[in-house]
Amino acid sequence: MDYRIILEQLATGELDHYEVKPEEAFAFQAALRTFGKRQNITGRALRGGKILYSQSKTEL
Repeated sequence: MDYRIILEQLATGELDHYEVKPEEAFAFQAALRTFGKRQNITGRALRGGKILYSQSKTEL
C-alpha cells in the first residue's frame, strides 16, 4: 500500500482520518518518518493497538 498518498490526503485535509491496524503500524510509521509534512499529522492511540491519524489542528 502506498501510504504517501494517504499521508498527503491527511496533511491537506482531503481525508478526515485514517485508522492504522497493529499489523500495518510499522510500515505506516516508516512512511510517516520520511513524509515532509509530518508535523501536520497527529496520531492517537486506540484500544487494541490501533492508531487514528488525522490532520493536526493548529490555532493561529
